[in-house]
Amino acid sequence: MIIHPKPPLLLLLLLLISAATSTSQQQFKEAPKFYNAPECADSSPVHVAMTLDVTYLRGSMAAILSTLQHSSCPQNIFFHFVTSASTSASSLRATISTSFPYLKFQIYPFNDAFISGLISTSIRSALDCPLNYARTYLAKILPLHVTKVVYLDSDLILVDDIAKLAATPIQNDAVLAAPEYCNANFSFYFTPTFWSNPSLSSTFDDRKPCYFNTGVMVIDLHRWRVGDYTTKIEEWMELQKRMRIYELGSLPPFLLVFAGKIAPVDHRWNQHGLGGDNFVGLCRDLHPGPVSLLHWSGKGKPWVRIDAGRPCPLDALWAPYDLLKPLFTFDS
Repeated sequence: MIIHPKPPLLLLLLLLISAATSTSQQQFKEAPKFYNAPECADSSPVHVAMTLDVTYLRGSMAAILSTLQHSSCPQNIFFHFVTSASTSASSLRATISTSFPYLKFQIYPFNDAFISGLISTSIRSALDCPLNYARTYLAKILPLHVTKVVYLDSDLILVDDIAKLAATPIQNDAVLAAPEYCNANFSFYFTPTFWSNPSLSSTFDDRKPCYFNTGVMVIDLHRWRVGDYTTKIEEWMELQKRMRIYELGSLPPFLLVFAGKIAPVDHRWNQHGLGGDNFVGLCRDLHPGPVSLLHWSGKGKPWVRIDAGRPCPLDALWAPYDLLKPLFTFDS
């Protein structure tokens, strides 16, 4: 006869075991294999870049699965994973290969020390992780033959074909494409020191700067390389170290360089803020309109809230893509 502990005790036991278990020891199920449609023979490959670390690995696995599941040509997708040089690439490679045996991917180590001297503390410690800045260096990290890439954060899922997003035209002199939000309070992203200094604030003269979320971008890597945009972003980061012109991690330098100069993408491709932004426990609704991508940007991650037994309603849309194997199963 099996005696089950009362629910509160059982929940406490699971939480204690979960806390004691390293994220790197998480075990994931094997995902189904997805096949190309007949018309994919003439389709171009889609290159997708993501960062990969043990902290957000569960989210990354769900993002990969959702991307493949909703693609018409999943076998044409190539994933480029950037990971910290201090992380075991072989362990991450084994995890990805076990769950996605047929996935086309490459792992690239990112030297944390290279960027750490440029990082300023922000209002959210999670934003200070060196890997959070890897998107700035994709043009240097990825092979030269990759001239266009879709960058995705690890806390999102797609419910539409990523080839549609990858096909976004990046016209004129634009270097990247992303959904813009021109009703946002743009001044919020920079300090009074920035706005009170004409030599700094004038950077937005002759352009209409709008907020965009850097967790979903289509980047023309060839134009980025020619224009050396990594250096342009680094220059703002160096100034930030001296003058404190913004408060939020890697986003403001992107806004300084690109806001008002990007190609537009329909808002359906980044329904962001589902993590409650900077508010713990805040549940968000979807923005009005159709949805192709759901993004849990902010402090609240769906897997954390689900495990804690306090999910937000929209977390139920993430749960079907969760590949984590349960630690234990209990007899009835």
